[in-house]
Amino acid sequence: MNDKCKNCSEYKRCKDSFASWIFFIIGLIATIAMRLVTVFIHLNPLYGKLAWYVGVGGFFIFFAYKFRVNKTRGELLEKNNLIEKLRNKETLSNEDSQLISSVLCGIRSAKEQINYFVIFILSAVVLAVAVYLDFIR
Repeated sequence: MNDKCKNCSEYKRCKDSFASWIFFIIGLIATIAMRLVTVFIHLNPLYGKLAWYVGVGGFFIFFAYKFRVNKTRGELLEKNNLIEKLRNKETLSNEDSQLISSVLCGIRSAKEQINYFVIFILSAVVLAVAVYLDFIR
């Protein structure tokens, strides 16, 4: 988190929970496992299957968590009619402002950016390795 966040009144609400870190790590492990399936199949089919199960199981857990978080955020936005309030340029209550701040902090999460970066880089590397193993070697 940057210095602006530390001085923000919403810092404690935006701060990542221990649970979010656990699910982030599960997601990273799943990402790595899925990217290694093709490589492991060339080494030993059992390793490839194991990586596939770890990846799919990890993604199941990670995306169930992400779905719950996003669903909860969406329900809070709907319950407080925030989209309509913003469209109509209504004055927001303190609670409305805190809720919007919390949702925006979640979107700006460094963990989300790291997750996308790891997925992108590992996908590119493993794609190159898979092409080598399947077609060049």
